[in-house]
Amino acid sequence: MTPAAAQHWPVSIGTAAERAGVSARMVRHYEGLGLLAGVARTDSGYRQYTEADVHTLRFIRRARDLGFSMDEIAQLLGLWQDKARASSQVKQIAQRHIANLSERIAAMQAMQRSLQALVGCCHGDERPDCPILDDLAGPPAF
Repeated sequence: MTPAAAQHWPVSIGTAAERAGVSARMVRHYEGLGLLAGVARTDSGYRQYTEADVHTLRFIRRARDLGFSMDEIAQLLGLWQDKARASSQVKQIAQRHIANLSERIAAMQAMQRSLQALVGCCHGDERPDCPILDDLAGPPAF
């Protein structure tokens, strides 16, 4: 991108998406969810994105990269845009997210251990009997 192009605002959805590192489809999705509000349009209806819009898209992308839900991202965006916010509110959202991630990681580790045990019981040869399939076909474990 040339320095002249970097200064050219507003930009089309494709350029905004490229600069933010997301797809144009995701830009429309975020706009539809209300995460990106007030996007200007040309007389012919084309979206026009400002530098602030692209910054917001980058914020959303980074929050998604960290696994925040759309509801959490909406809360974080509101706090980011509120210069009178208390950082404790942001920290609470992040701490709840960490707790949720920890639960999900523990559940996935339990699944991994179960599958490892089943794989260890399976001979993996020409015989038709398979403890993995027997387990899957059995009654639910919960």
